[in-house]
Order: sequence, then C-alpha cells, then structure tokens
Amino acid sequence: MSRLLVRRPSPLLAEGELTHLDRVPVDADLALAQWRGYVDVFRSRGWDVIEIAPADDQPDGVFVEDAVVVFGDLAVLCRAGAASRRGEAESVRAGVLASGIDLAEIVEPGTLDGGDVLKVGSTVYVGASSRTNAAGIAQLRALLEPRGWEVREIPVTKVLHLKSGVTALPDGTVIGFEPLVDDPALFPVFQGVSEEHGTAVVVLDEGTVLMSSDAPETAAAHRARGLEVVTVDVSEFEKLEGCVTCLSVRLRDGDAPRAAG
Repeated sequence: MSRLLVRRPSPLLAEGELTHLDRVPVDADLALAQWRGYVDVFRSRGWDVIEIAPADDQPDGVFVEDAVVVFGDLAVLCRAGAASRRGEAESVRAGVLASGIDLAEIVEPGTLDGGDVLKVGSTVYVGASSRTNAAGIAQLRALLEPRGWEVREIPVTKVLHLKSGVTALPDGTVIGFEPLVDDPALFPVFQGVSEEHGTAVVVLDEGTVLMSSDAPETAAAHRARGLEVVTVDVSEFEKLEGCVTCLSVRLRDGDAPRAAG
C-alpha cells in the first residue's frame, strides 16, 4: 500500500515565503484546482490519500514535504528554517501519528526543511541551505545512520531547497538544471536537464514519474529512457518556489534505504 499525505492550499497562499524569486500574482482558485488535479493522479494509481487538517492561517502549509520526512518506518518531524512556518508542525504531527509511523523530531537549535532531503538508495543527501542548518543535519544523521542510511551534506546557495535544484529518477540517476546546482560532481550519477521546471520528479513506481507540465523537453527525454511520464500543471506553486515534490509526503510500505524520493 502506498499512502500520500497532503494538505489543501491556504487562501493566503500568495503570501507565502519567497527567497530566490520575485513575487508575482498567484491565483488561489487556480492553485486549488491544480492541487486537486495533482492529488487525483495519485488516487487514479491506487494511492491512499490522507489529508492533513487544513491550516488556512499558514500560507505555505500546502508544502507538506517541508514539515516531515519519512525513512521507512520512521518519520522525522522537521523544524522549519523560516520561523513563519513553524506553526505548520503540530497539525502535521497529528497526521503522521494517525498513520501509525514512529515519529522523531528535529529540535532547537536545529532547523531542517524536508525539501532539503533527497533519498537515493541508502544515501540521504541533505542540503545545507538558508533553511537547513548544521545542527539540523547533525540531528538527522544521528537518527538515520544507526538505521542503515548514509547522510551526505550538499551545499545549496542557488535555490531555496536541495530538491528545488535536483531530484532522482527511479534508477537513482540524480537530475537537475545545472545553473541551479552548486556542484553536480557531488552526485555519483548526475544528468542535466534542459528546463528549470524539469528538475523535479516524483517517483510513482519503478517505471513512472510525475513532473511539471512546464518542461516538455525534459519529459520527452525521460520517455526516451523508457519511463512513463505523467505531467501536471503546478504553475501557481512554482511561482512560490514550489514543485511537484513538495506538495506531498509519500509513504510506501517496505520503503527501506533504497527508494529515490
């Protein structure tokens, strides 16, 4: 069984935090329609969708990936690097506990955003970004290394989060838009993509990825590799430095140190 943790977007979405992009108008109604389309992709493929309680007073609450990261049977509740986002945590905690997964927590002075965490095989790449600090990375390493994961710190200065610049295909190939990646050589297998919004994929299964519809050349390249590619329009979230990965937390039974995500 594969389960999906999501939260519908706040009416205040347009007021969300921005670090590397200029603020432009965001259509809240369109964002809600796009979010529903995103969730429907997972439902249509048999995923069990679990909605976390709404947080309409939290503009960035829809980006649930930043609040919690799941490693097999352990969920790590993050401590947001942006103080304005720390109010998202309690409702996410309740949603995770209801799912039956063990829960650990990043605590002060550590900060960790889930968008800075990329799992590839038994390796966990963690972005040292403006949102994730050394104390947060050290706490995560202490939680994970006894469980068989290797934690590697990656510098992130050009984008908000590590996964704003790179994600991974089902075979473990790390992909990214090179102008947004500090050092592609830090990844054993790296493949550049030709479009900024082609950096982010969600692995639906070993042969299928979900990505933004705003990267047709990258989608074609993935199909040429033999992958099935499902695309969705997430333009309103991209305006706020979001992407397809940060709109959900994926729970897969038997997700030991191996899956990309």
